[in-house]
Amino acid sequence: MKILDLVSPGGILDDLRAETKEGVLREMSETVAAGVPSLSAQDLTSILMERESLGSTGIGDGVAIPHGKVPGLGRLVAVFGRSRAGVQFHSSDGKPAQLFFLIVAPEQSAGMHLKVLARVSRLLKDARFRQSLLGARDADDLRRILREEDDKS
Repeated sequence: MKILDLVSPGGILDDLRAETKEGVLREMSETVAAGVPSLSAQDLTSILMERESLGSTGIGDGVAIPHGKVPGLGRLVAVFGRSRAGVQFHSSDGKPAQLFFLIVAPEQSAGMHLKVLARVSRLLKDARFRQSLLGARDADDLRRILREEDDKS
């Protein structure tokens, strides 16, 4: 499974501006909603915040993988974002998150949803890969780095 198959051309956000967890989720939800007209950014933000109330999706090392299941969604959608400043995401290590991979899945897609979460988590545990993403010049460079990593597997 290729990560970039799930991320639309406009689904890479080079410089997230939000300064809070909810703000990051809202900013990324707006990007998802722009590509999925049947989905409201406000509704998606609510779904994601509800998921966060169960436990932070900040996994540490500057990474967060917010995710949620959406009723009526036809396919799995992903958005990648980078915050140069970092955002407090209540990660397990207490450090701010800078790399965000938002995954939104149809309500009835447990298997695929879990496979994508596992793949993204595995990729982002690699310190060299994270450093490459943090050092990228722009969204095109981020896409190139993601593509190169996709091509390795």
